[in-house]
Amino acid sequence: MFKVKSYSVGLAGLSFLTALSVSPILSHAETTTSSASVDAYKAIQLTPATKQAQNVTSVSQLSDVKPTDWAFTALQSLVERYGCIAGYPDRTFRGKQATSRYEFAAGLNACLDKINEIISAGLADKVSKEDLATLQKLQEEFAAELATLRGRVDALDAKTAKLEAQQFSTTTKLTGEVIFSATAGSGGPTNATSNITLGNRTRLVLNTSFTGKDLLRTRLEASNNLAAASTGNSSSLASLLGTNTARIGPGPASSFIDNSFALSLLDYKFPIFDNKVTLYVAPISFPDEFFTVLSPVASNGQGSISRFGRFDPLMRIAGTSSLFAFDWKVSDQFKIQAGYGSSNPASPSPGAQGGLFGGSTIALVQLLFKPAENLDASVTYANTYQQFGGNGRSSLGTGLTSSEFITTDGTNAVNGSTRANSIAGNLAWKITPKISFHTWGAVIFADAVNTSASTTFTSWIAGLTFNDLFSEGSAGSILFGQPINRTSASGLATLGSVNSTPYHLELFYRYRLSKNISITPGVFWVFNPEGVSTNPTATVGVIRTTFSF
Repeated sequence: MFKVKSYSVGLAGLSFLTALSVSPILSHAETTTSSASVDAYKAIQLTPATKQAQNVTSVSQLSDVKPTDWAFTALQSLVERYGCIAGYPDRTFRGKQATSRYEFAAGLNACLDKINEIISAGLADKVSKEDLATLQKLQEEFAAELATLRGRVDALDAKTAKLEAQQFSTTTKLTGEVIFSATAGSGGPTNATSNITLGNRTRLVLNTSFTGKDLLRTRLEASNNLAAASTGNSSSLASLLGTNTARIGPGPASSFIDNSFALSLLDYKFPIFDNKVTLYVAPISFPDEFFTVLSPVASNGQGSISRFGRFDPLMRIAGTSSLFAFDWKVSDQFKIQAGYGSSNPASPSPGAQGGLFGGSTIALVQLLFKPAENLDASVTYANTYQQFGGNGRSSLGTGLTSSEFITTDGTNAVNGSTRANSIAGNLAWKITPKISFHTWGAVIFADAVNTSASTTFTSWIAGLTFNDLFSEGSAGSILFGQPINRTSASGLATLGSVNSTPYHLELFYRYRLSKNISITPGVFWVFNPEGVSTNPTATVGVIRTTFSF
């Protein structure tokens, strides 16, 4: 039984057929030597096996090749001289048993390939003219088997190529998250006390991949969580307490408050350039869905219980609802992310301030650094245009505070749009495997459009997170920072009623009941809410239960 060196494919009981070529020995024109062997080779002109396949099969071709046959002996001699077949693990050829004509043809084909390699390497003088004549005779006698072998290998190659092309089929996986949150609050500018409320939010995500490397996400969302809504909703906790700084973490858009399902995310990302660059296209999305956020408490289902505590305001500014972006991994220590988004991309009417460039827009660039294995940092720049702002006011559009507008008279916001240039820096330090520190700071330079009024806003936070606290998978965090606050004004703008710095203090503990269920009790306080020292401290308590599947 022959076995072609370095190959193993079972075909009609053979273990040596894969990847064998049936091409004839290379022509004299393809070599560079002028030895006697090459002259002999040229004179012999071995006939291609594919042409010989037209011969009529003789009865003798139906019998096995025995060790006593001249063909067997001739091939065995070639094997011993050129090492073109290894029949056993010790790489020896033991030609003492009969083989089928197809097995023999596979061995012959291996020797043809081996001698072709020798001639192509300019070593034709190593092949005698007698061996070339023997090969021609063997090739003629086994032409039909060689042609059949070629056909079977071609068919196998085609099947293999088809399997490789179809090795991944389109796959869609359903994931989901359900949140129950009991919430109560008091204080704030209105010094009110809320009822204890029970809110919910449900997200169902269809994750579809067409190649195994790309991802299409379609997310449906429903909620009735008024504790997460802004002051724009008169029934919200923020409206009751008079400040958006009282908003809790899992905050839906206003269109999801009535517990009816709506599409809240539709995005697609795929890699190019050997996975060095990822492109992102999203008709419905927000920057934090794609841009890297260096915060261990960014998840609104598992992380911070407040809206402010999750990540820096540049990920929210201008209220983006579409995004086109890319992620370029320059090296293991450096990455560049950039994108552009608009809030009303589907509107074709110029008067509606819509389209990709006509409404509220954001252009965002983020540089990420990894100077050490346990240290990550980023610098982010955003240029934004907020059309009209909230209720026609010149606003930033983050929904993080009720004082994020430009005012000229100390009370009322400037009517019109806002253009802002913003910078943020983030740092995440894993002090130990179970203790991490993170911080961010942001400054926003906002200008009222068509009005000579400019205001600077600042915000920052610092936090410690303790992983596996008291039990595996659980975590506790403490956050302290400053919500968005007007810190300076120029032109016609004033600081309004701001006369003090607001501060945010937050404590929460996420207890992991199982792989899919966690309970997070927490509380946060906002001192000097909206930057007014006479405003009572806003206190909000939350017990959040999260189901993930």
